[in-house]
Amino acid sequence: MNHHDEKAPLRPLTLAWVRRHLEAGERIVGAEALHGGATADMRRLAIGTRDGGTRHLVLRSFVGPTRQGPAEDLLRREADALTTLTGTGVPAPGLVAVDPTAAHCEFPSLLMTHLPGRAVLGEEGLERRLPMLARQLVAVHAVRPTVRPREYMALTTADTVVPPVGADAAVWAAATDVIRKPAPRYEGRLLHGDFQPGNVLFDLPPEDPAGAADARITGVVDWAAASWGPADLDVAHCSTNLALLHGPAWGLRFTEAYQAAGGMLTAAADERLYWQVRKPLAFSEEVQSVAQPWREAGRTELTTRAVEERLDAYVTSLMNALG
Repeated sequence: MNHHDEKAPLRPLTLAWVRRHLEAGERIVGAEALHGGATADMRRLAIGTRDGGTRHLVLRSFVGPTRQGPAEDLLRREADALTTLTGTGVPAPGLVAVDPTAAHCEFPSLLMTHLPGRAVLGEEGLERRLPMLARQLVAVHAVRPTVRPREYMALTTADTVVPPVGADAAVWAAATDVIRKPAPRYEGRLLHGDFQPGNVLFDLPPEDPAGAADARITGVVDWAAASWGPADLDVAHCSTNLALLHGPAWGLRFTEAYQAAGGMLTAAADERLYWQVRKPLAFSEEVQSVAQPWREAGRTELTTRAVEERLDAYVTSLMNALG
């Protein structure tokens, strides 16, 4: 996770709320702003323990409007997901406390444990990370939640799609026609909702950015979009991110890697295409906001235009794959 080094003072009510959820004898000794969260204010808190050590917590506060809906809903979904994942083997943060309505804090907030590791958005070591990402997503989809999260919501419609400038109009019209049809029936699964390289942490040594042979995933974070729906949706979301970050072929390869890892997708090819194209068409509406955090994380070559070209190429490759 990238972070700024500036000290980020907590607001008084939030500070008091966090303190109430610490162990006896613990105190907050530092706070730093994390960036990477698009809609939330994220801070890593250093907690001084009774024995003189330090542990870390992460505080997520929604300080403004979000694209995904009311902060209260997002925080309740994240809290429920973190509770569901406890003890499942999926390396998610542990829930410490949640204040979804800002009854105690200045803003709706959630406090969770901090996981080690960092997100890797670079090209190096991708060959090795891809199957690891796929196996991790298969493990997420294998979780059987006691409380089923709310059903996924598709915000994109055929009328909201924005074909990139210079895109093949016929290909985009055909892809858009696919999502005019009613959604196919599906077998429901617990979905992460935003499973992509920015939300998966690896324990890579700094001197080996390509990823040591024994690298492992240490965390899957940002569960605010957790929902219930077809595994295909999470796979399509990650595939689209990989296609935009690394090139269209990587999107198709992730789908194959997910199946190779034992993941089950919709059987019928035309139904599978419905979910596969739904995600890149949704990305067409917000290419700018998708590309900006990647540039901030060091992928400066991923201009809005470059990402649009990859999006066009990926949609074309999905439509061609069906021949």
